[in-house]
Amino acid sequence: MKTVNIMIVGVGGQGSLLASKLLGRLLVDEGYDVKVSEVHGMSQRGGSVVTYVRYGDRVYSPLITEGEADYIVSFEKLEAARWATCLRPGGTVIVNTQQIDPMPVIIGKATYPSGILDELRAKGVEVEEVDALTTALEAGSAKAVNIVLMARLAKRLDIPREKWIEAIGKSVAPKFVEMNEKAFTLGYDR
Repeated sequence: MKTVNIMIVGVGGQGSLLASKLLGRLLVDEGYDVKVSEVHGMSQRGGSVVTYVRYGDRVYSPLITEGEADYIVSFEKLEAARWATCLRPGGTVIVNTQQIDPMPVIIGKATYPSGILDELRAKGVEVEEVDALTTALEAGSAKAVNIVLMARLAKRLDIPREKWIEAIGKSVAPKFVEMNEKAFTLGYDR
């Protein structure tokens, strides 16, 4: 099988690393050769975080370069724009509609760009907008945004829904399994 390239991008503290752990575990359990690489940046201070997940019959490198990503799962709109050059022609961005102001915007040195997703569409990018925060809150916690976004990705990958639920059970602390399963179900069914 062709190698599938997925980037998970966001801001520190949003749960992108748990999302990549969940996805990597699921893919290994499904028998794929999987490579995962995390770039933390200033993640503990709200900085950009990117994770590369590559899987297929045989994967030799964990890195995804410009024009190679089949999917970008973005926890925030500006991060989707930041990493869009990595998307291959015909690739898809699944993006949380939440806006998290970067430091220059917070201190008044810049303004948050408007029309980010429209600009991506104008360049021919398939954009799936997801109000993952509202769905996560409905499931019981804002911290479930990552699981809602993984549910949207799950609809595009050829792995049964039940396998995703199993991977959640293996990836999160027992006291959070039920809430995360609910977040996944809500995200998947929307």
